Amino acid sequence: MDAPPDLVITITDVRRAGYCASGAKRWFTDHGFDFRDVLKNGVSAEAMLATGDAMAERVVAGALRRG
Repeated sequence: MDAPPDLVITITDVRRAGYCASGAKRWFTDHGFDFRDVLKNGVSAEAMLATGDAMAERVVAGALRRG
């Protein structure tokens, strides 16, 4: 999956994809992201996709649909 280089994923995108905040916190932490920074600034879709994780793909796909 490709994403525009300027696409920023927010916690709202994660929640819209059906993930709870505590699960998201664990996922981001397990993948080396600073969760507080993600909450404040979001994270690039490219960085999420680079994890190769299915959750990342689902969240980014949802963000792409929102435009």
